[in-house]
Amino acid sequence: MRPWAGSWRWVALVLLAWGTLLFYIGGHLVRDNEHPERSSRELSRILAKLERLKQQNEDLRRMAESLRIPEGQAEVGPAAAGRLRTLEEQLMRAKEKIDNFQRRSVDAGPGKNQEVLRRKIENGVRELWYFVRSEVKKLSHLEPAELQRHTHILLEDLGHQQRSIMTDLNYLSQADGAGEWREKEAKDLSDLVQNRITYLQNPPDCSKARKLVCNINKGCGYGCQLHHVVYCFMIAYGTQRTLILESHNWRYAPGGWETVFRPVSDTCTDRAGASTGHWSGEANDRNVQVVELPIVDSLHPRPPYLPLAIPEDLADRLHRLHGDPSVWWVSQFVKYLIRPQAWLEKEIQQATTKLGFKHPIVGVHVRRTDKVGTEAAFHPIEEYMVHVEEHFQSLARRMRVDKKRVYLATDDPSLLQEAKSKYQDYEFISDNSISWSAGLHNRYTENSLRGVILDIHFLSQTDFLVCTFSSQVCRVAYEIMQTLHPDASSYFHSLDDIYYFGGQNAHNQIAIYPHQPRGADDIPVEPGDIIGVAGNHWDGYSKGINRKLGRTGLYPSYKVKEKIETVKYPTYPEADKLLHL
Repeated sequence: MRPWAGSWRWVALVLLAWGTLLFYIGGHLVRDNEHPERSSRELSRILAKLERLKQQNEDLRRMAESLRIPEGQAEVGPAAAGRLRTLEEQLMRAKEKIDNFQRRSVDAGPGKNQEVLRRKIENGVRELWYFVRSEVKKLSHLEPAELQRHTHILLEDLGHQQRSIMTDLNYLSQADGAGEWREKEAKDLSDLVQNRITYLQNPPDCSKARKLVCNINKGCGYGCQLHHVVYCFMIAYGTQRTLILESHNWRYAPGGWETVFRPVSDTCTDRAGASTGHWSGEANDRNVQVVELPIVDSLHPRPPYLPLAIPEDLADRLHRLHGDPSVWWVSQFVKYLIRPQAWLEKEIQQATTKLGFKHPIVGVHVRRTDKVGTEAAFHPIEEYMVHVEEHFQSLARRMRVDKKRVYLATDDPSLLQEAKSKYQDYEFISDNSISWSAGLHNRYTENSLRGVILDIHFLSQTDFLVCTFSSQVCRVAYEIMQTLHPDASSYFHSLDDIYYFGGQNAHNQIAIYPHQPRGADDIPVEPGDIIGVAGNHWDGYSKGINRKLGRTGLYPSYKVKEKIETVKYPTYPEADKLLHL
């Protein structure tokens, strides 16, 4: 036996073992790619081994070079050469698999648990601040002026600390490519839903399509009517019926919805069908081609597709992406509905230039006329500006703020001058003609409609929203805001209600920490208890009913988490196929 022949066999065996291990690692990573969180935990360990294997590979290559067959001697046989070529191909495939896995791991973004935890910390810090601020304010009334001075200093220090933590959390949310992942995931999800809606709304044969008829003329204002159509649309989507929007003689625009916004369908706007009936339940209406839907207050039986439920097939992705999946789902129907006609789009562009609208800017919506004393309490401008100032102080930690701007939307024409005189270091952007048109005597006109659409548009375009969620105008602006950012669920402060959708199903939370009452207003809570939330008092406490005990009262907001309901909405696979063509 030639002395180098044994060495060649030894080298080949080592290379084969190394290649088999590398190929196994590559295959293992590809199989585990369906579980990226589990795979990523082992990626560092595997890559460290890979580096060592690479070094051994280089050593073996040098050894092979030193063992080259001398000129004139017999060469390695065809079988050995074939084995070496096969080994080299295996090594190349394994390397490609590992490279692909690494790229996919980066593209996949942070894990779901990381995202949920990040938002939980953010909310916990915010609730702690509400609590501390409320309690310190109470103490200030118990002692003389000296204690009040110390209380003021303490509030400033605590505010400084809160803003510092929130700034760090903001940086964390953008770390390691997470910001890019959110942008892409938000766009992909929105494109998916918009494509499904478009598919549903444009059947190939309108005469044979199953339809759901919705009349826009509910006896309320623009925001309320828009939400009425959204509710109709969600049921149409859930029951796989094309929405037919009846808007002739609309109280805002007699020419109908299509004179302001794009039609909800390009191919099917005729309600005609072989059979027509009023809503009597999804199962009962299965053989009825055209179903008329009442207002949500009169809906019976109630289908599962009402807010605040989200589609089961999108739930995991939405939990990972968004702090309030329910409002994101509502926002997708709003996005489709309010696509402007060309004249309105031009009007918005002209108004943007005329007002000098630019960032950074905070939106403030003050509703004063018909709401005050009935659905909402009176809130002076000072209450709004506290939260505006807090936002700008936080923003100044991350960027240079050239001017503190506020877009002021209100139905009180006198408020603009009051705000300017009280807060002279701010630039207030507002159109007082819109305020006049929002008055009770001018509300249901085309000019008023133009004004409320512009107000909602600019409020949604701001960086942060301060308002009262008892107003549907504010809630619509907040919903549109979700379509402009990957996650704008925390870009607001409401002086009264939490977000809700009129006619929604129960809004429940799940207790994650125990709570023993500390006063007569508190209720006991144990982990796992279902709490029907009535509202957040923005002082560290929420109000709700412990459904197990049947008791209503206060509980610490941080001791619960949202209970998001999921529904088996149709998935429209035909639309998904078209999206990927």
